[in-house]
Amino acid sequence: MRALSLALAALVCGTVLAVPLPAPLPRAGPTIEIGDVYRFYRIYEAAGGHPTAGQLQEYLDHGSPGLKHLAAARNVTAARMAEAIEKRPELYSGARRCLPVLPRVRDRLRASLVKLAQLYPEARFPPVTIAVGRGKPVAIGGPGHGVQVGLEALCASDTLNADVAERFVHVIAHEYAHVQQLIDDDHPTVLEGSLLEGAAEFTAELVSGEVSNTNLSAFARGRERDIETQFVRDEESLDTSRWLYNGPGKPDWPQDLGYWVGYRICKSYYQHAADRRHALADILEMADPPLFVAKSGWYPGIVLK
Repeated sequence: MRALSLALAALVCGTVLAVPLPAPLPRAGPTIEIGDVYRFYRIYEAAGGHPTAGQLQEYLDHGSPGLKHLAAARNVTAARMAEAIEKRPELYSGARRCLPVLPRVRDRLRASLVKLAQLYPEARFPPVTIAVGRGKPVAIGGPGHGVQVGLEALCASDTLNADVAERFVHVIAHEYAHVQQLIDDDHPTVLEGSLLEGAAEFTAELVSGEVSNTNLSAFARGRERDIETQFVRDEESLDTSRWLYNGPGKPDWPQDLGYWVGYRICKSYYQHAADRRHALADILEMADPPLFVAKSGWYPGIVLK
């Protein structure tokens, strides 16, 4: 694989941000592309924070393969970007504060992916692209195209982790688990979708030290049995709206609680396994979610280490 590549300079708040030359990743590591971010902010600053759709089209036309995949997959067009910038200018001006942490993200991510390669030798390492989009999604990842992160969206997601660099590392580690997974079901049940996301959360914790949704465990503390009993009642439903992708959630029921339940099922499987190296492979290569749960030793309210 190619070594990490980073742009050497960028306009940040009207000034030039110098970025040090990166240390190379091991051969198993991915390219981390951040040039799209710097090209966006050159256009953004030159336009006084109000780039036209025509200027943003130039940004997209000259984008990296990762940016082009993000645009195609999530309908990121120049017109929609221009609209988002005018409707939520603070999202784009505020995202500049995340630019200086990108070298630190690179270093932390490097260590995490080295650990992934050690724990899961079959791991694939396609590129990671950090770019600027239309305000969402925060990040996407899959086997064919690697991981794409929306700088402006992730920078604004303060509930995920207060430390910006750690937030980027844990979210990218989560998405990198999706790169390794074999199942990509567009219409999952609550159980299937929660296990896909929970496997990514567990892998992120294993390799980077923390899950991406750190707020969920705090909310669920002391309510584990009640939440998971409700989950079991819904697990075969194709209506995932209570458990997954239901942002922004409510004070008494935060978004994406299915991530947390799925994570706990995967953690239970791992802790009960005689061979933990094979257990991680089982988690990432899961083909039969109900059978996986049956083997996990999990039950509502289980106490995990």
